[in-house]
Amino acid sequence: MKTSHVAADALSTDLTIYQAIEAFRDGTLTSTALVEACLRRIEELKHLNVFVTVDAAGALKAAARADMERAAGKPGKPLAGIPIVVKDNIHAAGLPCTAGSPALADFVPEKDAPTLQKLRDAGAVVLGKTNMNEFAFGATGYNPSFNTGSKVGVRNAYDSERIAGGSSSGSAAAIGARMSLAALGTDTGGSMRIPCALNGCASLRPSSGRYQSLGTIPISTSRDTVGPMAQCMSDVALLDALITDDYALPPIALAELRLGVPAEFWVRLDEETQACAEAALNKLREHGVTLIDIPDAGLFDLNQPIGFPVVIHEARVGMQAWLREQGPGISIEAMVEKINSPDVKAIYEQWVLPGKLPTPQGMIDVEPLYEVAEKTGRNALKQRYQTLYESLSIDALVFPTTTIVAPPAGPEVNEPETFERLIRNTEPAASAGLACIQLPVGLGRRSGLPVGLELDAPAGSDRRLLAIGVAIESVLGRIPPA
Repeated sequence: MKTSHVAADALSTDLTIYQAIEAFRDGTLTSTALVEACLRRIEELKHLNVFVTVDAAGALKAAARADMERAAGKPGKPLAGIPIVVKDNIHAAGLPCTAGSPALADFVPEKDAPTLQKLRDAGAVVLGKTNMNEFAFGATGYNPSFNTGSKVGVRNAYDSERIAGGSSSGSAAAIGARMSLAALGTDTGGSMRIPCALNGCASLRPSSGRYQSLGTIPISTSRDTVGPMAQCMSDVALLDALITDDYALPPIALAELRLGVPAEFWVRLDEETQACAEAALNKLREHGVTLIDIPDAGLFDLNQPIGFPVVIHEARVGMQAWLREQGPGISIEAMVEKINSPDVKAIYEQWVLPGKLPTPQGMIDVEPLYEVAEKTGRNALKQRYQTLYESLSIDALVFPTTTIVAPPAGPEVNEPETFERLIRNTEPAASAGLACIQLPVGLGRRSGLPVGLELDAPAGSDRRLLAIGVAIESVLGRIPPA
């Protein structure tokens, strides 16, 4: 059965950040009214299992303060009174930070992560902490913990019988279902881009090192990053500017834009994904964008020896450091005992703790594979990306973010085949530390489910890539809300 939304609140929460700020200025909307509408929507759609913690009292207090300051004529902060949500592996002062796991149910950080602090300083109102794959291991959001509805796992904003994707599941579903105007998520191999593609919202995976990692529960310290998520690319660009103090958005002429189309990212797509993505490319071509076919990018083969060895090796070392230096001080073994998701528990017990990886020949030590990935593999992948950008004079690569629309929710969704179809296109750029954006480009003709398009650009080109995203969105338009 599809999710039913309440029309009255859809009118008041289906707003971009810029639209809400304009309504605040016009006096046609208060932050308190907007936050109240978001809280009603959260309650009405609690069967989607989006939240671990809702801070209604804190959000209403912050909203009232924003309204009072506005009424008093005080200089407005950029996000004054704008409701946002935060993935539950990012520290928020005074709120539990569980990483979607009962193992951390009692951990309450004293300080915001620096990324969140920047948004709070800009006036953002935190509605609460969103559910996710346990410890961010997974791409589905099918987590049996902290469910507020009768069914298992975070559910899709457009169809509650479908998954939300992951691991930033609740953050994307909250935006897609118009419970919030924006969110913070994290991305290790696709964890912001995948759920945004499946829930019809936009996101930036920043270049590696662009955002601070302090106050974030880790998986892979060399690949993890916090990032912004919102309804449109302009809002994502605003959030990125406030976090980084980098406000420049260079002008983009579509007639001068050159995008590479890597063939290997466009195979084995489901019918609806292929139709929507190809229609988007045709429209861009009609508006003067040059599309360069790349029959032999070779990025999947170069990424294959990097992904799992890096993540599994760094998962133990990084988590031990976080537990000791920022977390509750428990051992990683004690943490693993309380993991609730069978698939995640197996990963920790069979791979992470013993430092092993499965191969056709049996379990082998991950450390030698990690050393090869770090010494040669990652550099070879980065060099291949650089060669493609330079030799073809392209601004970015473009392809469908996921190969499928959101599949039905159920235990089988955590099987490796579904994981591979969700993460296949997003992972290589994460290994290379590139700047990546995801934007919605259409709804499947039969399913009505969102389809997303990803663009990957050279590391350090985040602001230009965001400007490209804004320009593309102006041509393709925005998809209807759920």
